[in-house]
Amino acid sequence: MARDTIDQTPLSSVSELSAYMEQGARPNNKFRIGTEHEKFAFFHSDNGPVPYFGDASISALLEAMQAKLGWEPIMDGDNIIGLGEQSGMGAISIEPGGQFELSGAPLETIHETCKESNRHLAVLKEIAEPMGIRFLGIGGSPKWSLDETPCMPKSRYGIMRNYMPKVGSQGLDMMYRTSTIQVNLDFSSEEDMTRKMSVSMKLQYLATALFASSPFTEGKPNGLISWRGDIWRDTDNQRGGILPFVFKPDFGFRDYAEWALDVPMYFIVRGGKYRDCTALTFRQFMNGALKGEIAEWEPTIGDWINHLSTLFPDVRLKRFLEMRGADGGPWRRICALPAFWVGLLYDHTALADAEGLTADWTFEDVTAMRNAVPAKGLQAEIKGRSVLEVSREVVSISKAGLKSRHRLNGEGQDESIFLQPLEEILAKKSTMAQDMLTLFHGRWNGSVDPVFEEYQY
Repeated sequence: MARDTIDQTPLSSVSELSAYMEQGARPNNKFRIGTEHEKFAFFHSDNGPVPYFGDASISALLEAMQAKLGWEPIMDGDNIIGLGEQSGMGAISIEPGGQFELSGAPLETIHETCKESNRHLAVLKEIAEPMGIRFLGIGGSPKWSLDETPCMPKSRYGIMRNYMPKVGSQGLDMMYRTSTIQVNLDFSSEEDMTRKMSVSMKLQYLATALFASSPFTEGKPNGLISWRGDIWRDTDNQRGGILPFVFKPDFGFRDYAEWALDVPMYFIVRGGKYRDCTALTFRQFMNGALKGEIAEWEPTIGDWINHLSTLFPDVRLKRFLEMRGADGGPWRRICALPAFWVGLLYDHTALADAEGLTADWTFEDVTAMRNAVPAKGLQAEIKGRSVLEVSREVVSISKAGLKSRHRLNGEGQDESIFLQPLEEILAKKSTMAQDMLTLFHGRWNGSVDPVFEEYQY
């Protein structure tokens, strides 16, 4: 997230909190696709991490991108921490360890979002190459220790850095040493949100398996194919993971708001300064916990928006739905991830088919699959079937959904062409992580350094 929100509209009731999310509903013909992807910046000379400060640095990249694109700089004190497109449609931001992120504009087709990411990477490469900087597209930092990983000077990250070790064993790894591809999708009503969130929560771990690309930590295999997926199992389980109420057939915006109210906050922003609020839940904040401590103690809609951005369930609800289960990866996967979910969720028949497939999956079933996938990948099971077998069926449903959408490029091809990387994985029964492990034990001669050459953008 590039920018925290400052909206002084006062809040007084839970109904206002759920209404904020419900107001995101839009008609089907206005549905859009917002794709986000992160990548690790590294120096080509020695595969070392890129610091924030300096002539060749993260800040230098942002400043040069700002000059090139004309986007608005986003500042935290004196430090540039991101860029916002003039129209407000897209943004560039930095994650805690310097992971460089494009939060794409809401676009109509996968063809457009794929072109967007391609343009971004081309401009970034033009700017970064003279600095000796390149970018790695995988899900986990393969070589650098936490101590070697730079810290970005962003106020909310400082609060998170202090809080994470109190609530889980892997929060700092999540912050500094993981990378993802995500897609943000729309809903038309509360019922539509309920259906989409239920299906996508159940199927999220197929995406974790299919996009697994984080088998290395600190220069050696970590025993997993999605280290990133495993990290999320013990980052902060009060605010992350699978939400049990999503498995109720009648859940809605109010359920999500009630859950979010009892999650500890990270911060509020007052006078441009971040105040640590990790000792409070949002419900306590709503009940006046800061009255008498600060002048502007009343909660605002901006506080709620920022709080929603600090929640980390595997499917996150704001005024849209965020699919959060996938590792980062090469350019083709930046296109494949939104294609996978758009095919499933934006076509009525595909959504109904996915609902039918997962109808009897319980919270316990899905939790067991989530726990198994980081190590077993496609060989994990759900209801006695392998994730490989189920993924073949789900990708087929997605493909039919994309064909039904019939959004064509200039060559007359529909969006199902972007599923090809997933179809290749299913055909050979091997993920990108397994491919990398084969190379590590073979041609790479037990070194992770070749990953920087072979999986860079």
